[in-house]
Amino acid sequence: MDTRTSPIRLRLERVRDALKQHQMAALLVPSSDPHLSEYLPGRWQGREWLSGFTGSMATLVVTTERAALFADSRYWVQAEAELAGTGIDLVKIPSGAATHHIDWLASQVPPGQVVSVDGAVLGLAAAQQLRTALTRAGVPLRTDLDLLDDVWPERPGLPGAPVHEHAAPHAPLARSAKLAQVREAMARHGANQHFVSTVDDIAWLFNLRGADVSYNPVFLAHALVGLHGATLFVGAGKVSPALQAVLAADGVELAPYADAAAALARLGADTTLLIDPRRITLGLRENVPAAVKVVEAINPSTLLKSRKSSAEAAFVRDAMAEDGAAMCEFYAWFEQALRDPHRKERITELTIDEKLSAARARRPGFVGLSFNTIAGFNANGAMPHYRATPESHAVIEGDGLLLIDSGGQYLGGTTDITRVWPIGTVSAAQRRDYTLVLKGTLALSRTRFPRGTLSPMLDAIARAPLWEHGLDYGHGTGHGVGYFLNVHEGPQSISKAIPEPHMAMEPGMVTSIEPGLYRGGQWGVRIENLVLNVPVDTPEAGAFGEFLGFETLTLCPIDTRCIDRGLLRADEATWLNDYHRVVRERLSPLVSGAALAWLVERTEPI
Repeated sequence: MDTRTSPIRLRLERVRDALKQHQMAALLVPSSDPHLSEYLPGRWQGREWLSGFTGSMATLVVTTERAALFADSRYWVQAEAELAGTGIDLVKIPSGAATHHIDWLASQVPPGQVVSVDGAVLGLAAAQQLRTALTRAGVPLRTDLDLLDDVWPERPGLPGAPVHEHAAPHAPLARSAKLAQVREAMARHGANQHFVSTVDDIAWLFNLRGADVSYNPVFLAHALVGLHGATLFVGAGKVSPALQAVLAADGVELAPYADAAAALARLGADTTLLIDPRRITLGLRENVPAAVKVVEAINPSTLLKSRKSSAEAAFVRDAMAEDGAAMCEFYAWFEQALRDPHRKERITELTIDEKLSAARARRPGFVGLSFNTIAGFNANGAMPHYRATPESHAVIEGDGLLLIDSGGQYLGGTTDITRVWPIGTVSAAQRRDYTLVLKGTLALSRTRFPRGTLSPMLDAIARAPLWEHGLDYGHGTGHGVGYFLNVHEGPQSISKAIPEPHMAMEPGMVTSIEPGLYRGGQWGVRIENLVLNVPVDTPEAGAFGEFLGFETLTLCPIDTRCIDRGLLRADEATWLNDYHRVVRERLSPLVSGAALAWLVERTEPI
């Protein structure tokens, strides 16, 4: 392809023409939408459309002379490949939360020249950082213009999938009870109104689900919760008349999606409004009248939905069992297919995605995948967010390591699991890497800690076995997981993030444990389970407060053929054997034939 006329270069030229027309020097395009979502509806995938980079997180800056994409280490290999020939520079940043693009803008844009960003998709906290830095550099910031509308003629419209109720028994707590909990939190803040934009908070609070965003069963909406009623701002026709009547019985009325900003603008001077500055956009915040008293705090629903009830935890365990049964069926087929000398069709990374997804689809309660399946063989496994495509994928043949990270959405829970499997002969170096990562998974899985421990404080426990050998990985160790909701949720984060009070570990939280090790161009290892925070007894119970531990929820064998036994202690082997005994007991009733035989073989003690 002639890179001078590549689609990306032509799109960038459209942006530059629009910048000159509006007398601006640069456009900032975050990976964001009006709800600050991780996974974006097509309408707000402007960063991908403009750059060609398909990763889920990055920031694009286009000036009249240059363009740069800011991405962290999870995406460097992918970004280098996808940006080749586009004229866009890759700027490598240490983490997804880094603000290097702000410093870059301040240094590249001359004083007095204007930077544009759509305030409707810019988080309030991010806007404050950006405005402060640019003001210091003498660079004005314009936030009232969506420049993508000028340059993207085929831009998608709003999604129109219907909204449906997440009903009992899988929604054990009634909508009215959840609203009452939020109102109690509002009262503690002295607020009589609370505005919510994040779609997973809204789905949880109103016991509703949708399909507006890939892999997450959510829908686009805003909500304004008062002391005695609530308004849900949602697209026309998305909620059926029957469901509208059910909502009305709980004091919830509907309004057009586009009316949320106007509703904020109509708030009276007697209003005390609770908002979460990290979960609302600048564009919406600017509609709040100056006379309204604003209280800033984390959304109460974010804290409430992170703590699964005992009834929800029971449904999550059932979902994990169904998910584990699906994986037994898939892996039994997979290993047999690899051994079949008469097999005509080659097995590729795409085949794995297809067959594993089909196995999940046969399980009771399955709704859909919880994210893109990552099946990475050898070098592809070294890219944490790799995804095989018809144009670029590997055949599973020869020797090496196959990393599979996948998950499902079930009516009773959300799953996320990573396993690594040996293909052919595995080298001593691969065994060493695999075992060190496994030791990190086991170390954190066995940890006990005081209730209220800030989750980032646990991160080093999983890294210590790797650090001992001078090794590390560039992503977090664990993220919160929703209840038939987003596969990534807060407030807890087992990572190198600076700890904050709302990150405290509490009973009922579901979190991933997923240390890894990646050797660019060679192989990658990641071993991931989901765990539940549960109270544990200690020898001096009560004297030093309440302690929590982890119940491992994920049910799937961890391959033992890749283990370097010389690196695994006896107590670690005992934990692994106990885990495999539970996996066999829980999954055996759900599988038969080849899947059962595979399960028994892969859960043999070591």
